[in-house]
Amino acid sequence: MNPKLIALNAALAAGSTASLLGHDPYMAYNFAVEIGGVVIGGFSEVSGLSSEIELESYQEGGLNDFTHKFPKHTTYPNLVLSRGLVNIDLFYIWYKATSQGWIQQLNGTILLLNSQQIPVMWWTFKKAYPVKWEGPSFNASSDEIAVEKIELVHQGISKL
Repeated sequence: MNPKLIALNAALAAGSTASLLGHDPYMAYNFAVEIGGVVIGGFSEVSGLSSEIELESYQEGGLNDFTHKFPKHTTYPNLVLSRGLVNIDLFYIWYKATSQGWIQQLNGTILLLNSQQIPVMWWTFKKAYPVKWEGPSFNASSDEIAVEKIELVHQGISKL
């Protein structure tokens, strides 16, 4: 049997056993982001943490009740990182360098933390670089934090 299928079956069996233990789900607000080996703190939101397998449809002659669907390749949306604006302007500097042709691809990790601030799950992305930077919106009648966003294109996400 294929070793990957054996590993998948073992993971499914372990997951079935673990689900009986009644663990509480982790909180989505408790996370950290590391880029290029440096933990960058203070993020208010991370989005785009997903992947999708593109399918190719094939209609077989004589079979009218279904269409075969075959996997083609996996696609990943851009990651969008949002954080409160701070004095250290690393994101804008990285974006500006990229816009001038100085592309520095960096690997990174998004870490989900438990209530004791210990990483319990993480997603790694590879060879990322910024393709969009968005500065804060200002409103004199608001007391919200000034937030900047950076959008990263990357070459895939792995969940570990």
